[in-house]
Amino acid sequence: MAQFSGAVKLADLNDFIAPSQACVVTMSGDKVAELPSDDVLAAGSVQLQQRAPLPPQGGFAQTREAGPDGAVKVTLHDCLACSGCVTSAETVLLEHQSAGEFLARLASPGVAVVVSISPQSRAALAALHGLPPAAAQARLAAFLKALGVRMVLDASAGRDLALLEAAAEFVARYRAVRRALPGDAKEASARERAASGAAAGPSGRPPVPGVVSVASGTLQRGRSPGSEAGSEAGFPGPLPMLASACPGWVCYAEKTHGEYALPYISTAKSPQAVMGTVVKRHLAARLGHAPADIHHVAIMPCYDKKLEASRGDFNLPGTAVPEVDVVLTTGEVQRLLEERGVSLAALPEVQLDDLASGAPERGRVYGYPGGAGGYLEYVFRTAARELFGASVPSMPLPLRQLRNADFREVVLEVDGRPALRFAAAYGFRNIQTLVRKIKRRACEYDYVEVMACPSACLNGGGQLPPTPGQSPQQLLEQLEQLYHDPQVEQREPSDSPAARALYAGWVGGLPGSAAARRLLHTGYHRREKPAAAAAADW
Repeated sequence: MAQFSGAVKLADLNDFIAPSQACVVTMSGDKVAELPSDDVLAAGSVQLQQRAPLPPQGGFAQTREAGPDGAVKVTLHDCLACSGCVTSAETVLLEHQSAGEFLARLASPGVAVVVSISPQSRAALAALHGLPPAAAQARLAAFLKALGVRMVLDASAGRDLALLEAAAEFVARYRAVRRALPGDAKEASARERAASGAAAGPSGRPPVPGVVSVASGTLQRGRSPGSEAGSEAGFPGPLPMLASACPGWVCYAEKTHGEYALPYISTAKSPQAVMGTVVKRHLAARLGHAPADIHHVAIMPCYDKKLEASRGDFNLPGTAVPEVDVVLTTGEVQRLLEERGVSLAALPEVQLDDLASGAPERGRVYGYPGGAGGYLEYVFRTAARELFGASVPSMPLPLRQLRNADFREVVLEVDGRPALRFAAAYGFRNIQTLVRKIKRRACEYDYVEVMACPSACLNGGGQLPPTPGQSPQQLLEQLEQLYHDPQVEQREPSDSPAARALYAGWVGGLPGSAAARRLLHTGYHRREKPAAAAAADW
């Protein structure tokens, strides 16, 4: 277990199934009577003992026929739908989500392998190898292309599109919700906001932690580049809007709080899912390949991203072709380097490919503040501009710690009055507190950046462990510094040439448009626990 970080393994929340444990759900819904064989346990696969044939509409899809012992292998998609645990087992890594599958596809004739690298993984590899982020990414690209990878992409391009869509959705939801409030409710809401910010004092005072004070009317509302006004009808949904980029959080919400939580979750796809859509539906055509002949591999900081890739919602419409074929964690990539006897620091630098044009990039790397992907920062700034015509200073937002370091908030004051309340809630302890408030209709926030891992994605379960003599906190601080390294250019998503080119030449509409919603948004499903799973003795 040394290969895993200590991010999201909470035993009291049934958070993972170790390979030595039996799955709690069988083909017939009964509890498993016998443990799988020793060979099966050693392989780390989830096993279901087949008891009786099921009707065609029920049960689990088999990856292959049952063997003589009656054991049936289950795909990651089946594991995700099971509800026997919360995040469906970061340690249960099945065959088609592995470095072995990645290498096998590289050897397959007629298959073009495309790899996208997340900024969090880039920072972790840079920290381990003592390299600047741009150099670490360029040398990893050299390693991947030497293996036979056709294109290596920066997943920041997918993050830019995801942020643009999330911001457009929030602005639309906010306008729709506030417009729908009756007059008395609007006045009560205004009084509540004023009361919650009364201690902050009048405009012009010294800075107060957690408060951003701006003047209204400095910018034109609702017509900035990269947004489309009037798209509210396409985004029905209540407030607070909850970020959707974390698959651990989404899976937990689907299984545990479906009817309460799902309407609040943003429908914008995660950066990984956006990259998959662009690669399989746009890049494949440009390369002259059928989508099934493009093998898309995402390098991510989190094991739950493997589960996200297995969701049927992220297959090409009407097919079983996934838009992300394999997810490799940062740790798996490092082990692949070690198995090949390769030192990242000794490799030459190779420029990454541009997602929009296909030409090599200029060797730059881009970022946006926030180790969770920048959702709180970008949606906050966009909402201030679009809804109140206010410009927020470019420095990092002054988040104020509340219950603990993983629960923070920021308030936008316009002309001295509270206008927006945003929060970041990381880790299941804070997520549970947030959901309880939503159930009681007592949540005071307009938007919450929700992540399952404490300290968010830089501390993801697939990241590299601390080096000898280094504490987890020291490693996290180092990753924060590298993630926001001066070499990582801070750029507004709407200023991204790739994002502009994709919206104009492929999407055929602006962020939040009907065309963008068809391609870059998704849906969620209640996954109730079956009786056998609910009654299982853990």
